Amino acid sequence: MSTLDDIRAIHGQPSERVTEKVLPYMEDKVIDFIKHSPFAVLSTSNSNGDCDASPRGGLPGFVKVIDERTLLLPDIKGNRMFQSYENVLSNGKAALVFLTPGNTRCARVNGRARIIQKEELDKILLEAEVAEADDNTILIQGLIIELDEAYIHCPRAIQFSGLWK
Repeated sequence: MSTLDDIRAIHGQPSERVTEKVLPYMEDKVIDFIKHSPFAVLSTSNSNGDCDASPRGGLPGFVKVIDERTLLLPDIKGNRMFQSYENVLSNGKAALVFLTPGNTRCARVNGRARIIQKEELDKILLEAEVAEADDNTILIQGLIIELDEAYIHCPRAIQFSGLWK
């Protein structure tokens, strides 16, 4: 089995330019990206390491920037499987990748999540912010994410995929 040291011995260390962009707070460019993003993928894992990735969407800025270290991810009534919430209760770690149509970059945020109930959510957010509402477009709860790190990710993966073509 390879270790990270074995892999780095073959492929090298990340450049200083790459490692310096990973910060323990959101720079203005990350905040701006999130405010313009209509889509994110929420990643969580339970205490056993079993993972879940859940797509989340809404009007640009549906994820609220509370301050440079805190995000609010509202949750709208859905399939009621609550895999992400089960993981947050078990592990407490969460990550988000934000995408903006046409943009080859993405924003990444990693941190600690806690569930907020509808009453607390209502103090921050008045209504669901979605493009195509239906009968189930009801805010039910949310996640507060306290950041450990945030950064803008390089465009290569999106360019390689031709995602916006």
